[in-house]
Amino acid sequence: MAWDFETDPEYQKKLDWAAEFVRTEVEPLDLLYPNPYDRTDTEAMALMRPLKEQVKEQGLWACHLGPELGGPGFGQMKLALLNEVLGTSIWAPSVFGCQAPDSGNAEILAHYGTPEQKAKYLTPLLSGEIGSCYVMTEPTGGSDPTTFTTTAVRDGDSWVINGEKWFNSNAQFASFHIVMVVTNTEVSAYQGMSMFIVPADAPGLELVKNFHVNGFSEHEGHLRFTDVRVPADHLLGAEGQGFIVAQTRLGGGRVHHAMRTVALVRKAFDMMAERAVSRPMRKGPLAGLQMTQERIADSWIEMEQFRLLVLRTAWRIDKEQDYLKVRKDIAAIKVAMPKVMHDIAQRALHLHGAIGVSTDLPFVDMLNYAEVMAIADGPTEVHKITLAKEVLKDYTPGDPVYPSGYRPALREQARELVARRLEHIVGSL
Repeated sequence: MAWDFETDPEYQKKLDWAAEFVRTEVEPLDLLYPNPYDRTDTEAMALMRPLKEQVKEQGLWACHLGPELGGPGFGQMKLALLNEVLGTSIWAPSVFGCQAPDSGNAEILAHYGTPEQKAKYLTPLLSGEIGSCYVMTEPTGGSDPTTFTTTAVRDGDSWVINGEKWFNSNAQFASFHIVMVVTNTEVSAYQGMSMFIVPADAPGLELVKNFHVNGFSEHEGHLRFTDVRVPADHLLGAEGQGFIVAQTRLGGGRVHHAMRTVALVRKAFDMMAERAVSRPMRKGPLAGLQMTQERIADSWIEMEQFRLLVLRTAWRIDKEQDYLKVRKDIAAIKVAMPKVMHDIAQRALHLHGAIGVSTDLPFVDMLNYAEVMAIADGPTEVHKITLAKEVLKDYTPGDPVYPSGYRPALREQARELVARRLEHIVGSL
């Protein structure tokens, strides 16, 4: 038996240190400096540098990367537990060197980048000197990448990109973008899309506007590519490998999003429970009311179930070492994540009354974040379809009229079994 619900003591010490460090040293930055991606904010950057050094001293810097890239090479299980700590703070991922989209882009560059690409883009990205952006979603195509229309056409030693992309997180602060485009319209999108590195200062690349998404980001960029020319050596992987390259970052990223969501869910739950025992009513605290108790009980159960599902998924990724074998698990946590976040945040907001709907408390942002998680990295509906298909693969068709649970047939089989046993018993007397 290998079942265990405890973290090894040495790593638990690291997690305990991280939790205290984030609470006392990092979370205060959240209240005073709204954007950890803005490297022009010299005051915030100066405050962050010594915090990064403390993280590196603890061996917790860029834990998703292997030793050859300056990280400890943690598996998804360890990363999930660490992300549960980091999810309470918008600055914590940057302080620990694992902020999205840079972490996923670093993985892409590590797997598919040439030595020249790594030297120019990956090395400064890992050191925190520059930021990056992942550019995929289009105004008329998000949930179905096969409908993308942004193209890249080969022209001598260059590729020329035309089209529009939007809701590209922190595009305004990125030094380069990793962009998914159509390079061959004559074949299936799964063979006709490619991934490119596009420098942020490339001529013809325009930031049309920034969308402000409450509770998530103020800098979701709408990018327009007009005859943007990039060198041929800025292709990531082979031509037509766009979907394969994309999966390098999406599978693990969904687990990290889910575990950071666990942290926010627990934060909302803790505030709700505190409110329940603090708010006086006519006949005692709010916690004495049965409807409050029901909300607390339902929320705790949902929170713990979700956390265990996420951890089990991370464990399976480490065990299988193949994201395709864990597709249904990843889809399941992606489906559960926004619902658990929404339901617990809504109950917490409701128990706080009028102040709960104000911007002085985080619940409205949490509710909007829940909906963002229902859309980002594929909408809930797509992941439900994936989950159902993966689950149904393990079942074979039975009789279309009398299902396997048809009792008359089962009863007859049981009679035959008992008769054979009785005959054997009698024959042995």
